[in-house]
Amino acid sequence: MRQSKLFTKTRKQFAKDEASINARLLIRAGYIDKLMAGAYTYLPLGLRVLRKIEQVIRQNMNKIGGQEIFMPALQPKENWQATGRWRGFDVLFRLKGNGGREYALGPTHEEVVTPLASQFVFSYKDLPQAVYQFQDKFRDEPRAKSGLLRGREFRMKDLYSFHTDEKDLDVYYNKAAKAYEDIWHQLGIGNKTFKTLAAGGTFSKYSHEYQTICQHGEDVVFQLPNSFQTYNREIAPCRAPKFEQNEEEKEKKDILGKGIIGVKELAEFLNIPVEKTTKTILFQNEKKQIIAAAVRGDYDINEFKLRDVSGSEQLELASEEAVRQLTGAELGYAGIIDLPKQIQIFMDDSIADRVNFEIGANRTNYHTINVNFGRDLPLPEKFYDIKLAKPGDLHPDSGQKYKVLKSIEVGNIFKLKTKYSDAFSLNYQDKDGKIKPVQMGCYGIGPGRVMGSIVEVSHDDKGIIWPENIAPYKYHLINLSKDDKVTAQVENMYKQLTKTGHEVLYDDRDSQSPGEKLKDADLIGIPYRLVVSDKTSGQIELKARNKTKTELVNFKKFISSI
Repeated sequence: MRQSKLFTKTRKQFAKDEASINARLLIRAGYIDKLMAGAYTYLPLGLRVLRKIEQVIRQNMNKIGGQEIFMPALQPKENWQATGRWRGFDVLFRLKGNGGREYALGPTHEEVVTPLASQFVFSYKDLPQAVYQFQDKFRDEPRAKSGLLRGREFRMKDLYSFHTDEKDLDVYYNKAAKAYEDIWHQLGIGNKTFKTLAAGGTFSKYSHEYQTICQHGEDVVFQLPNSFQTYNREIAPCRAPKFEQNEEEKEKKDILGKGIIGVKELAEFLNIPVEKTTKTILFQNEKKQIIAAAVRGDYDINEFKLRDVSGSEQLELASEEAVRQLTGAELGYAGIIDLPKQIQIFMDDSIADRVNFEIGANRTNYHTINVNFGRDLPLPEKFYDIKLAKPGDLHPDSGQKYKVLKSIEVGNIFKLKTKYSDAFSLNYQDKDGKIKPVQMGCYGIGPGRVMGSIVEVSHDDKGIIWPENIAPYKYHLINLSKDDKVTAQVENMYKQLTKTGHEVLYDDRDSQSPGEKLKDADLIGIPYRLVVSDKTSGQIELKARNKTKTELVNFKKFISSI
C-alpha cells in the first residue's frame, strides 16, 4: 500500500476529548475515528488489524469444533420477554418500528441462538454442537469511555455450545478455556492475561474472565503472590489485616450524633479508628425475607458473597419503611443489637476480635459505642466473609497479602446451563426416550476491546508497537531521498516485496520531511522499518519497532533471508 494513496493521515495532536491511551494513539495514527461517545469507525489500517485479530480467534474456534454463523442484530421483543430480560437488562437498546412493534438491538445473542438451535436439535445424536459469530453488539452504556474498551457499539465474538449433560459441558468448557489461552499467546498478550474467577450471575455460581494486566486498566483483580491464581474483586475471598488494640473494655453507651452517617465522619466525631465502626445494612431476598449484614466500617458489603452464604438468589436493599418498622430508626442507624428474631444476621469476620467497637443503636441519630462480644452481644456461631475485597487484604487460607492489579477484561466464559433452554423449550430425547433440557455454554471475546488492550500494553512515548502477526503491515518502507535514481531503486524494492507476498506500507509521500516520516512510522507502529536514503548507499536501514538498534543490510540478501 502506497502511503500517498492511503485514505487516512496521521494527526499532529491527540484528540482532546479522549483520556485513554488506546483511543488517543489509534485516532492520532489513523486507525479509528470517533463518530460519537462509544461509537468508532475502523479506518483502513484499523480494519486490517481488527480482521487479523478476528482471524486468530476464528482459527482457534474452528479447532474446538465451532461453526461460524451470522445472526441478526435486530431482535424481537418477544424473545427478550421469554427470558425475563426485556426490562431486566439495564443497558438494552429498545426500538419501536412501524406498526408499534418493539425490538431490541442485540447486546448478546442468547435470545436468538437458543430458539435457532431448537429447530435443529431433537435427539442426543444431534449433540454436542457449537456455533459462533462475529457481530456488532449494542449496549446503552450510561457512560461510554476508554476508547475501544467500553463502547455503545462494539465488535464481539460469541460462541454458544449445546450439550446433553453438565459433564459434557464441563469438558467443552475446559477445551474452550485452553483455546482462549492459545489466542492470548498468539496475540502477544499471553504473559499479561490471566484466567480470573468471577461471579456466574444467574447462570451458575462461578464463571471466568480473562483479564489483561494494564497500568491504566478499568478493572481491578486480586492475585496471590508468585501464583497465577487471580480473582475478580467481586468474588475474591479475603481476610482483613488486624489492627492494634490495647485497651480494657469500657462501659457501653449511646451517643447522639444527629445526621452523622458517613463512616469517616462518624469515626472523627466519636474519636475512634474507622476500623471500630460497624456498617449494618438490611436486605430483602426473593422470598421477601429480611436479612441483616454487618461489616467493619471501612469495608463495603459484597452482595455476591452475601447471596451465597444466605442461600438467596436475589437481594435488594430493604425499603425505608421496612427498616423503620424493624429497627425503629431511619436509614443509617441500624445495628446488630436487639434486632427482631425473624431477621437472620450475617456478620463478616472483619467485625470479630475488636474491643469497644461502635454499632448503630437502632435509634434515629444515635450510635452505640464500647460494644463487646460476649458482654453486650452474643458471639455468633460463625463469622462469614461477606466483604468486598480491598488493597491490603489477605488470602484467608494462605495468609498472603494480595497483589492488587489494574486490568482490562478481554474475554469471558460462562456455563449458562439450562437458563435459556428452559425459556425456549430447547430439549432433546436421550437414549432412553426421555425428554431433557439442553445444557448450554457461552464464550465471548471482544476483538475491538482486544485491539484497544494491545495498544494499552504495547506502546511507548512515540506510538504503538504492534505484535507482528496482527500489525496492519509487516514492513514500513520509507523513502527519505529526493534523488530520482534512489527513488527508482525504492520503487523496485516495493514491487519485489509485494510480488513475493510481503505486506508493505510504502511511504512514498513527497510532501513530508524525513523527520515527519520517521515520526509517523513510530506512531503507526509497524513491526519493521526499512529506510532508504542518500546516506544508505544502496542499502536498507533495518530497525525493529520494539528495538533501538538499527543495521544496514543489502537488499538482495534481505529479500533472500525473509
